[in-house]
Amino acid sequence: MINFNVPPFTGKEMDYIKEAVENQKICGDGQFTKKCNAWIEERTGTKKCLLTTSCTHATELAALLSEIEPGDEVIMPAYTFVSTADAFVLRGAVPVFVDIRPDTMNIDETKIEAAITEKTKAIVPVHYAGVACEMDTIMEIAKRYNLLVIEDAAQGIMSTYKGRALGTIGDFGCYSFHETKNYSMGEGGALLIRDEKYVENAEIIREKGTNRAKFYRGQIDKYTWVNFGSSYLPSDMNAAYLYAQLEIADEINDKRLALWNRYYENLKPLAEAGKIILPFIPEGCVHNAHMFYIKAADIEERSSLIACLKANDILAVFHYIPLHTAPAGLKFGRFHGEDIYTTKESERLLRLPMFYKLTLDEVDYICDKVKEFYK
Repeated sequence: MINFNVPPFTGKEMDYIKEAVENQKICGDGQFTKKCNAWIEERTGTKKCLLTTSCTHATELAALLSEIEPGDEVIMPAYTFVSTADAFVLRGAVPVFVDIRPDTMNIDETKIEAAITEKTKAIVPVHYAGVACEMDTIMEIAKRYNLLVIEDAAQGIMSTYKGRALGTIGDFGCYSFHETKNYSMGEGGALLIRDEKYVENAEIIREKGTNRAKFYRGQIDKYTWVNFGSSYLPSDMNAAYLYAQLEIADEINDKRLALWNRYYENLKPLAEAGKIILPFIPEGCVHNAHMFYIKAADIEERSSLIACLKANDILAVFHYIPLHTAPAGLKFGRFHGEDIYTTKESERLLRLPMFYKLTLDEVDYICDKVKEFYK
């Protein structure tokens, strides 16, 4: 069976976990957490990176720093994971969903402005499949209306928009290091902060509302409770697992891109024949091969293709159920405008296996079975 995903593993992970244990510092902000933070800061150019227990928690932290309050509205696509909305619903805010672009599956930047009201506080673009949203337009709208921008870049590490790392363009950026992502620590994430004015408060909230970070840096002689907060610190053992992959991040990225390109070239004739639709990468966007998806004609054809691939020992899966159609989405949020593409395109999309240890021969086999289906 060719699995849909296999978590990345380089071989050094266990050595680094052992090192963390032997250092007798396995709680948050140990040496490997600091190494991961520094690596992300250097590679992305963000002012500050703080590793978190998940991308969900990174987004919650961004919502707290943004001072999201009950009754505020936050604009986002409905085609996303529940955490994008949950982080703001927990603050009492209303997610306002707008339609997506059918070419990238990202939020349609031309639909955002009409959804803005006097209650709007932030825009949350989601970089689907590691392909950037149209950030120049989004940032220009945010500037005109004095809104914050929180990038859900869960799938976006190593991707760029016009030379800028995803997660560094808005006020805050959120990465995921879940086991399904390009780089993994099992469960984990990171908050990227663009403006230095938020850093101290972020450290305090992340450390249960204490100024412990300043104490560890020797800036104060004792630490105490100074604000509300929670515990968003991952274990240093998790960070040790991640750091082994960040050390060879370019190698992993290059391998994934080779697999992505192999899929694309293999399946291009089917797309040219009008049988399927392939992913689209806009000009100025460099993606990270987070996933390779195709679009079938409709949900029935997709279901048949999934069954066909499974019969050939290939696990292919669909993705999000649009949030505005879910029970919680109906309860907590609303859809602004017409759902022209969100539901229709979500019902067509099928993700093919994509992971670091996947081989080119396996990609060829998968593509052969897709081609056989469409014969």
